[in-house]
Amino acid sequence: MLVDTYGRVATDLRVSLTDRCNLRCTYCMPEEGLQWLAKPDLLTDDEIVRLIGIAVTDLGITEVRFTGGEPLLRPGLVGIVERCAALQPRPKMSLTTNGIGLKRTAAALKAAGLDRVNVSLDTLRPDVFKTLTRRDRHHDVLDGMAAARDAGLTPVKVNAVLMPGLNDDEAPDLLAWAMEHGYELRFIEQMPLDAQHGWKRDGMITAGDILESLRTRFALTAEGDDARGSAPAERWTVDGGPHRVGVIASVTRPFCRACDRTRLTADGQVRTCLFATEETDLRAALRSDAPDEEIARIWKAAMWGKKAGSGLDDPSFLQPERPMSAIGG
Repeated sequence: MLVDTYGRVATDLRVSLTDRCNLRCTYCMPEEGLQWLAKPDLLTDDEIVRLIGIAVTDLGITEVRFTGGEPLLRPGLVGIVERCAALQPRPKMSLTTNGIGLKRTAAALKAAGLDRVNVSLDTLRPDVFKTLTRRDRHHDVLDGMAAARDAGLTPVKVNAVLMPGLNDDEAPDLLAWAMEHGYELRFIEQMPLDAQHGWKRDGMITAGDILESLRTRFALTAEGDDARGSAPAERWTVDGGPHRVGVIASVTRPFCRACDRTRLTADGQVRTCLFATEETDLRAALRSDAPDEEIARIWKAAMWGKKAGSGLDDPSFLQPERPMSAIGG
C-alpha cells in the first residue's frame, strides 16, 4: 500500500501523459505556450503501462485518471487504456480533457476500456471561450462532450473555473445547461498552478462566491461528508435532485485530510500533492532496469513522506516551479 505517516492510503493514481496542450488558457500558461518536455524525457507507452501495472498489482491503486497537458494529444492513448484495462485487478479508468479531440476518439476510448471523462468548459459563450483559451474551439468542446455521452463515457463531468470579469456571472447558466444535457457540473477554484505565477488569492472567485451565485436560481442541499468520502468535490443536490453540482475548493476549503491521491508526471516523477515542491524520480529506476519490487519500494518511500497539507493556507506558501500542464490535474 501507499500509506503516509498520517495514515492516509493512496488508491487513486493521476497519470500525466503529456505536458503539451492545444489551448492556451489564461489561468494555466502564457499565450506563446511553454518549453515542452523533450521526447526522450517523456515516459514511453511501455513505461507508463509498467508503472500503472506496479501501482495496481503491488501498491493497491484502484482508480487511474489520465491527464495532461491534454492527454488526447498522446498518440498511444487508446493502446495505453486498452493495456491497462487488461490488468488484474482491473482499475477504474477516467480521463480529464479539454474535449477538443473527443468527437473522433470517444468511441475508441470506450471500446478500449475507459469508463468516463471529465471535460473542462468554463463558459457557454464562444467569445468568452476564445478570450479565456486564446483559441476559437468552443463548438469542438461541445461536440466532444456530446460524443462522450453518446459513447457511454458517463457520467460526463464538466469542470469549470470562474474568472473575475470574464465568466464570473455564468454559474447559474452553466448549471442549468449541464442539467439539461445530462452532465454533472463541478466548479473548481482557480489554483496557484499557472506558469506565469500570476495567481492572486484576493482576486479569485471562491467557493462561497459560487454557491451564493447558484442559490439565486437553485435550491441546494449539501450531501455531507459521509457521501463525499475522499472525493475532492463537495456536492449538493439541486432542487431536491436528482441533479447534483460540486465545488472543488482547494484554496478556501482544503480537503487534504482525506486525500487518497498519488501523481505521476509525464517524465516519470512521483508527486505526493499538486502543490508539492519535491518529486521522486521513477524514470531513472525504470531505465536502469530496476525490478518492479525496487520501483514499488521507491514509490512507497515517496508517499510515506507526504506532507499533512498543501500549505495553501500558510502565508509563506510558494507555488510549485512546474505548472499544471507539466504535473497533471
